[in-house]
Amino acid sequence: MNLNRISLVGLMLGLAIAFGCAKPAPREQLLEQKDCLECDLSGQDLSQTNLSGARLNRSNLQDANLSSANLSNSLLDSANFKNANLAGANLQQAGLDSADFSNADLSGANLKGAFLRNANLSNANLKGTDLSDSDLTGATLTGATVDQANLKGAILPDGTIQE
Repeated sequence: MNLNRISLVGLMLGLAIAFGCAKPAPREQLLEQKDCLECDLSGQDLSQTNLSGARLNRSNLQDANLSSANLSNSLLDSANFKNANLAGANLQQAGLDSADFSNADLSGANLKGAFLRNANLSNANLKGTDLSDSDLTGATLTGATVDQANLKGAILPDGTIQE
C-alpha cells in the first residue's frame, strides 16, 4: 500500500513538473514577456498590438499581419518579415539589422531612425513610409516601391546621406 502511494505521489509530482515547466506558445510568450528570440510567429495576426521594446531577433514573422502594430525601440535583427503586412506599423528606432522584408507591405509605416543595415527590402512596398534618419547602409532595395517615402537624413545603401 505504501509503495502504491509513493508511486502515485511520484507520478503526480512528475506530471506537475512537466506541465508546470512547459514553455508557453510563441504568441503568448511574446504578448506576456515581449521577449521571443527565434520564435516562429509566421502567419500570426498581431495587428494593432503594442510590442514596443520587444526582443524578436531571428524570429520568423513571414506572412504575419503586423499592420498598425507598435514595434518602436524593438530588437528585430535578422527577423524574417517576408510577405508580412506592416502597413502603418510603428518601427521607430527599431533594430532591424539584416532583417528580411522582401515583398512586405510597409506602406505608411514609421521607420524613423531605424537601423536597417544590410536589410533586404526587395520588392517591398514603402509608399509613404517615413525612413527619415534611418540607416540603410548595405540594404537591398531592388524593386521596392518608394513613392512618397521620406528619406530625409537617411543613410542610403551606398553610404550617402539623403538631403
